[in-house]
Amino acid sequence: MDKPLLIMCVIYSIIGVMMVLSASSVSAVLKYDTNPYYFFLRQLAFIIVSYGISIFIILRTPVKKYKKYIHLALLFILGTLIYLIIYGEFTNSARSWINVGPFRFQPSEFAKTVLIVYMGVFYGEMYKKLRSKYAFFMPLAVSIVIFLLVVMQPDLGTAIIIGGIVFFTFFAIPFDGNQLIRTIKIASGAVLVCGIVFILSGSNFLTDMQKSRLTFKAPCTRYQEDTGYQVCNGFIAINNGGLFGKGAGNSTQKYLYLPEAHTDFIFPIMVEELGLIFGVLFILGYVFILYRVVKIAKEGCNLRNSIICYGIAIYMFLHIVVNFCGILALIPLTGVPVPFLSYGGSFTINLVCSMFIVQRICIENRIAKRKIDVSKI
Repeated sequence: MDKPLLIMCVIYSIIGVMMVLSASSVSAVLKYDTNPYYFFLRQLAFIIVSYGISIFIILRTPVKKYKKYIHLALLFILGTLIYLIIYGEFTNSARSWINVGPFRFQPSEFAKTVLIVYMGVFYGEMYKKLRSKYAFFMPLAVSIVIFLLVVMQPDLGTAIIIGGIVFFTFFAIPFDGNQLIRTIKIASGAVLVCGIVFILSGSNFLTDMQKSRLTFKAPCTRYQEDTGYQVCNGFIAINNGGLFGKGAGNSTQKYLYLPEAHTDFIFPIMVEELGLIFGVLFILGYVFILYRVVKIAKEGCNLRNSIICYGIAIYMFLHIVVNFCGILALIPLTGVPVPFLSYGGSFTINLVCSMFIVQRICIENRIAKRKIDVSKI
């Protein structure tokens, strides 16, 4: 395994669960009328489950076997997304979750990794065996369907992440010249069609909440609006922290000034408590994690494994950029969680499993260098 990457993932998981404890303790009591450790214990359970799945299943499963299960995974994701559109109940203005006992399952989160693996398997080995040239674009067609189902929930933030993952992963694949030209033409046509639909649909395409988020600049001049209120309080949290922070557990903005301090806005809470210097170091840690993933991708023993690693790096990068730019009022706020830091069961399990898929690929890279049969490991 890649030990530096493993160590960083474990450290970030520990920091994340401790920040969830600090950021959620007040709202758990005052807003949700439960004990202060409610979200902390659930997040700790998610971390334990995700690492357990990863260690005992993912690390023991060769990547070449993903080909047997990826189509079932796609059908499952499509089926659950369609189920949500028909029977889903609204939570926070979206039909994104399926209740499974005391927990909630969010299919759109797992769709991100499933699509990455599907693209890796398809373009790494399957598309060469297809007779029709149009079958070459099958993963894009599946991705568009999933994208539209997520938009219909409506969960525009997750849909944007899914679209970005597929788009950047697709253009990172080394096609020959003719294929690339066709790809650019089709992608340009798809963007044009989406733009026309957006213009013609007008107010029916976006909800009132989504349209309000398009006004994102100068949030503190719009303090009484939802988006202005949240982002401005994030600014206040970052400003309160200064260089060295107010001390662990001493945030004032978590006292319901930030409505969901343990999810989308947990980074400002961390900066308020631990300081701007720690926040910058935390961001540099993300850069190091992405560097390790890209390094493993470059060393991939085959195209399939490289595509999967690049896709996972893009997945994590987009979450970081979209969240940080949103809380800094550089782009509209979309409600995207921060890797390893934000509370969330489906997101945490999917992220950790993705990191261990990268670890499995790292193992196979090193096995290939030693010319050992992967199927025997």
